[in-house]
Amino acid sequence: MYRFLTLLFALLFPIFLFGQNNFDSLLNELDQTVADSQLYSNKKEDEINKLKGLLKYTVADLQKYAIYGKLYAEYKLYQSDSALIYARKSFQIAEKLKDIEKINHARLNLASIMGTLGMYKEATDILTTININTTPNLKGYYFTVNSVVYGYMADYAASTQEKEKYVLLTKKYRDSSLNFYPTQSSAYIMAKSSTLLDAGKHNETIKLLLNYFPTIAHNSSNRAVIAYIISQAYRQKKEPQQEKKWLTISAISDLQLAKKEYISLRSLAFLMYENGDIDRAYKYIKRSLEDALFCNARLRTYEISKMLPIINEAYQKQNETNRFQLVLFLISASILSAFLLVLLFLLFKQMKKLSKAKQDLSLANSKLSELNTELNTFNEKLNETNYTLTEANLLKEIYIGRYMDQCSDYIGKLDEYRRKLNVMATTGKMNDLISAVKSKQFVENELKEFLTTFDKTFLQLFPNFIQEFSALLIDDEAIQLKEGELLNTELRIFALIRLGIKDSAKISTFLRYSVSTIYNYRSQLKNKAAGPREEFEAKVMRIGTSLK
Repeated sequence: MYRFLTLLFALLFPIFLFGQNNFDSLLNELDQTVADSQLYSNKKEDEINKLKGLLKYTVADLQKYAIYGKLYAEYKLYQSDSALIYARKSFQIAEKLKDIEKINHARLNLASIMGTLGMYKEATDILTTININTTPNLKGYYFTVNSVVYGYMADYAASTQEKEKYVLLTKKYRDSSLNFYPTQSSAYIMAKSSTLLDAGKHNETIKLLLNYFPTIAHNSSNRAVIAYIISQAYRQKKEPQQEKKWLTISAISDLQLAKKEYISLRSLAFLMYENGDIDRAYKYIKRSLEDALFCNARLRTYEISKMLPIINEAYQKQNETNRFQLVLFLISASILSAFLLVLLFLLFKQMKKLSKAKQDLSLANSKLSELNTELNTFNEKLNETNYTLTEANLLKEIYIGRYMDQCSDYIGKLDEYRRKLNVMATTGKMNDLISAVKSKQFVENELKEFLTTFDKTFLQLFPNFIQEFSALLIDDEAIQLKEGELLNTELRIFALIRLGIKDSAKISTFLRYSVSTIYNYRSQLKNKAAGPREEFEAKVMRIGTSLK
């Protein structure tokens, strides 16, 4: 059983939530309509002024009668006094035309508006003068006006006995009107639904009206009446949410058509009061009173006057409560503000201390950053020095080994050369001896072999030297080696510079060139540098390292 109830609640809750949201949307629309009521009144006035403008150009009595009838219809639920004026003018024109149907219709209009104004004796006097059998087409309207007038009298009756009498007459005339209206007409539907409602048949009333309501035009004054009757059927059925919904729909229609004589908004105001929505209740009852006074609808004014003090008292109490809460809030806010000011003062002092600490810390960080920078520079120099030392050690190891091999080889060659010269001397070949001593071929061969050994050793240490060196030159000035050459003179000069031998005199001795020749080679290549001339040799020193 519990699971069934839970499931049922889960299924119905979204429907309930949607219905609530729909009703809230209707209430918001009604609030906006109440706020814009002057706009709708202005629209109504424009329509009335257009009809009045037509009277200036109308001379025919028949046309005047038609325009007076339209003005009466516009004023009937808007301003009763003006409606009465035009009802009388219609009656005067009807008598002038001597048209019995128009005369009786004008009399019925007079009786109807007199009922709204609370002129019940005058209204009933007029109704008794009408011989309705002379105008059978007006019987439905005749019985409806009688029903409405006696309905007003029943609502306004001072004693129960009179009230019951007028209620019976109201029902009698209303039931009679059913015989003279087409069954699909609004007048018939309204009379029929009221009859069903009086009989307590709320479900039949709701079924009848819910089917009929969508067919009513939005600009029809009957829309609000039908919606109100639906709300009363739901009231009998004890479904307050639906009652409020249809009262809201009815009130929106009344206000948008600028009707000043109505019931729905007043009834809704009382329901809002019962539900605790005092602001809306006060706003709605105030609007209802202003409209009733403007229309001079005495019965509506009387009904509102009985409810207004109740809602007004509740509204004043709520205002007092709100005022007390506001004062309490202001006191609390003042205390909190004072506390916050003290807190802000302490926070400001703390922030000043913190700011000074941040400045000191920033200064310390700045000094530490400078020290770090110096340390990094020192480390870089130290790394560079270490790299240079490591490289120098490697060069020393390689070149010492090659030097020792070269020396050993030279000793062997010199000993062989000595023996050869000794043989020449002992055999008496003095001319060959003299020629051998004077010849430079031996030295040149040895120098060529020495340079080849140097080239191989250097390129073993710096295999990419030629490419990296060429990259330091202008593209058109790249070094071009002859076939079979490992290094040429220009490359050997800068190879020695790369090995740390920067003195031109030492380079000239090593390569067997004059100092000026070495200087010229160095200057020519510097002039071909892709970058600044003065940085060229420093860049050469970084060839083969990660320091580019």
